[in-house]
Amino acid sequence: MADDAKQSARRLRLKLALEDLREMKGFGTELVTLIIPPDRQISDARSMLQNEHGQAANIKSKGTRKNVQGAIESAISTLSRFKTPGEHGLAIFVGSIIIGNNKSRMVNIVVDDPPQPLISFRYRCDSRFELTQLEEMLIDKKSYALFVIDRSEAAYGIATGKRIHVQEHLVSNIMGKHRQGGQSAQRFERLIEEAAHNFFKRATEHACSYWLPNLENIQAVVIGGPGATKDYVVKNEYFHHEIAKKIAKTTFDVGYSNESGVRELVENAGQLMDQIELDAERQIMNRFLEELIRTHPKATYGNAMINQALAQGAVDTLLISEGLRGNMVTLACKKCGHGDDESWEVRLSNQDEIPNCPACDAGGEAIKELSSHSIIDSLSKMAQESNSEVVYISVDTEEGSQLMLGFGGLAAILRYPMM
Repeated sequence: MADDAKQSARRLRLKLALEDLREMKGFGTELVTLIIPPDRQISDARSMLQNEHGQAANIKSKGTRKNVQGAIESAISTLSRFKTPGEHGLAIFVGSIIIGNNKSRMVNIVVDDPPQPLISFRYRCDSRFELTQLEEMLIDKKSYALFVIDRSEAAYGIATGKRIHVQEHLVSNIMGKHRQGGQSAQRFERLIEEAAHNFFKRATEHACSYWLPNLENIQAVVIGGPGATKDYVVKNEYFHHEIAKKIAKTTFDVGYSNESGVRELVENAGQLMDQIELDAERQIMNRFLEELIRTHPKATYGNAMINQALAQGAVDTLLISEGLRGNMVTLACKKCGHGDDESWEVRLSNQDEIPNCPACDAGGEAIKELSSHSIIDSLSKMAQESNSEVVYISVDTEEGSQLMLGFGGLAAILRYPMM
């Protein structure tokens, strides 16, 4: 897997983990967060947890004491799987979470390959998990300012990562053609040009006010529109002087000067915007759709067909929607041992109750969660084993929405047609 694909996978795994972790809440200060940066020793963290386990014996509430000590024991057990925190560090989130109807469930979530190195050591026991360091890793800092304009309307926004955000759409209300002659014609012409000047000034000032606070992260200002107005606005220096330094030399023709025009601008300027992933995402989706309509398509979609194609080694490129959700959880029964000798997996969200043992019907504390991984991770692993490329498609674009809503979040470009 190429480095950029690995980084995309890291970011997506973290995004999915954070979505679950944000929703989790304990009855009291029972949720343990342990963050170990790459320059700290696992043994230091283990010693600290053992000390905290002893301190937790002083908690007055029997239920809270039991849950806190159980969480710390689970964290210590998890640490035993690691010799070092790894290149980017290690984060462990463990504790008894509320799942509704006054019930709780022990979870243990490990982030062992974050997209960036963790900065500082952190231990916290609270009713919520501490997520600040990890959330900062998902902020897309490299971005492109987008601006489309003609004499009737304008729109502006920003593109970053796989997301297009249109901040505002402005309407000019400039008068159209008139039939007055003589001096009236000249006067109306002056009024129209004055109105146009005021509109150009208003639109560019609004856009610059939006971009300036994050100017250091903006790679370029990309400008487009359906006519010559876009070039006139640039040439006559309507933009703030700091913004003007970053205006791309090429302007782009687009059909509209509204939100649709902003999105078309991204498509037309794809090669210029090489540090975001929107254009590549559009191209791979178009390739899939073109293949799908052929008589003998080298393409398929849907969970059952994708699993079959992966098992046969037929997948060249696997397209996974970032909107796909669900976890595959491996369980074991402490009472009868079911799950220790044979695989027992169920599909759950972190808010679902753990099911009873299928062998002896034991439930509750008799069921032990051995591991949990997202469906996306499971599919990615299968793809890696068959040497297939994996592309993660966002849900923020038209193509990404089509993959999620029209194809169930899964599609594949094949090495050969499947019969």
